[in-house]
Amino acid sequence: MKHSRILRTIVIASQLIALKGYSQNANDQSWPIASLPAVETPVFKADTFNIVKYGAVNDGTTINTNSINTAIAECSKNGGGVVLIPTGLWVTGPVELKSNVNLHLQSDAVLSFSRDFNQYKLVETNWEGLAAVRNQSPISGTNLVNVAITGKGIIDGNGDAWRMVKKEKLTDSQWKKLLASGGALSEDKKIWYPSEKSLKGSKIKGAGVIAPGKTVSDYEDIKDFLRPNLLVLTKCNKVLLEGVVFQNSPAWNVHPLMCENLTVRDVHVKNPWYAQNGDGIDVESCKNVLIENSVFDVGDDGICIKSGRDEQGRKRGMPTENVLIRNCTVYHAHGGFVVGSEMSGGAKNLFVTDCTFMGTDIGLRFKTTRGRGGIVENVYIRNITMKDIPGEAILFDMYYEAKDPVPLSGEQREAPKVVKLPVTEATPQFKNFYVKNVVCDGAEKAIFVRGLPEMNIHDIYLEDMTLQAKKGVELEEASKISLKNVRVITKETKPVVHILNSNSLSFDKLSFNDNSDLLFSVNGDRSTNINVSNTNTKNLKSLAEFNFGANKKALKIK
Repeated sequence: MKHSRILRTIVIASQLIALKGYSQNANDQSWPIASLPAVETPVFKADTFNIVKYGAVNDGTTINTNSINTAIAECSKNGGGVVLIPTGLWVTGPVELKSNVNLHLQSDAVLSFSRDFNQYKLVETNWEGLAAVRNQSPISGTNLVNVAITGKGIIDGNGDAWRMVKKEKLTDSQWKKLLASGGALSEDKKIWYPSEKSLKGSKIKGAGVIAPGKTVSDYEDIKDFLRPNLLVLTKCNKVLLEGVVFQNSPAWNVHPLMCENLTVRDVHVKNPWYAQNGDGIDVESCKNVLIENSVFDVGDDGICIKSGRDEQGRKRGMPTENVLIRNCTVYHAHGGFVVGSEMSGGAKNLFVTDCTFMGTDIGLRFKTTRGRGGIVENVYIRNITMKDIPGEAILFDMYYEAKDPVPLSGEQREAPKVVKLPVTEATPQFKNFYVKNVVCDGAEKAIFVRGLPEMNIHDIYLEDMTLQAKKGVELEEASKISLKNVRVITKETKPVVHILNSNSLSFDKLSFNDNSDLLFSVNGDRSTNINVSNTNTKNLKSLAEFNFGANKKALKIK
């Protein structure tokens, strides 16, 4: 199949053209794209290995695991090439990729992973940034070079067989149908589990996390709870994912871990909106990454950047870096573009451009918490369109609590207690974010920034935005935040901007509703050096109020 060599030429050309086009902004501090290295892509021999020749049967019942894995092994052993999944429904257990193999799904090919948990052995792997025991992923590969999954087919993880489901996320008829299928319920009858083993695992804190002195077999009694990610590629170089649909994963859909030179193009990633931990793509501790022209519609974060969790992540010390994300659409998700919360190895040189978020809980979501450590810096975002965002359009939060970003009906949440602690290696940092050209039509809140008293979120530059939301801007424990030419259209106009213990804030050409009741609510004795310029304040009912020790001299209008 000579098309693979042609593809290689097209890929390189498109990347060079793209970088050349962006290079005109090389001197623009808010978009230094020329600093990114080109992403290397895999090259394959033209030889084709059809799984049918290895005994695969397209009948929707035969388990084709051995046939598919034998074809992959033979292909790799013979120098590589294309392993072909023809049109049809192919049921299989775990597929193990090999170097120099392009797993290619023809149009209307469905690779359907078995609902039989016995097909998946328990293995030592990684879960949410920690070393853990999980069921083997439906598709996996470790220490590979030149590997791809391409085509026009569908990869289906049959995740409904694995996932727990919250009652609040289903209609009454859906919930009754789920109960009739079997399974087990939590004590409060609000969460359904597919089996008693799954329910048992839910009661164990840190279930699956590898504990000293334990072996894989020690986790057998909670096996059903240890849901796998659909695709996990670990320590691989030159990876291409193109054209296929990844859907219905037991947990995360696509998880590249410690990979280099990763290209994701023209893929569709789908999970039910109620799918717990049903992320789209989680790029963890990877270097040189291109994600483009792809669509995500999932149950958790859409496009997410990670780098390990807490002490283990810091010890790994591998940031996710040199990432370009462009021309992607995210529908339902907890966040459109997300960093964290497992970002303990850090993240830097992240570029996001020309993306659309339709109905994501939060648009741009940056989350962490004490204990993570790690530094997220040099993040450049531009040309973002959002519509119907139930939560915040733009959020920075250092008090992440592993809860859904939008409270369920009737759920009450209290604000975290603010206590200043010593700065240690476990103190996370967010700094040097440049966000430009954002339009949002509908959100609960336009901008929310909440840092730690011992480590403010700092050096955030927001420019050229029109944000329509119920509430305006909230800045807590933030330093060196700049809003330039930002228009905030809100339903609640008291206040437009809420400030708590934040300093060195700049508002240049801030626009808001005519006849707003209150522009600034300044709170806390550590709120200082707030500068407002080129802003029309004539039609305001009230310019500012000062509470909880805030000094009127903190606010300066030019």
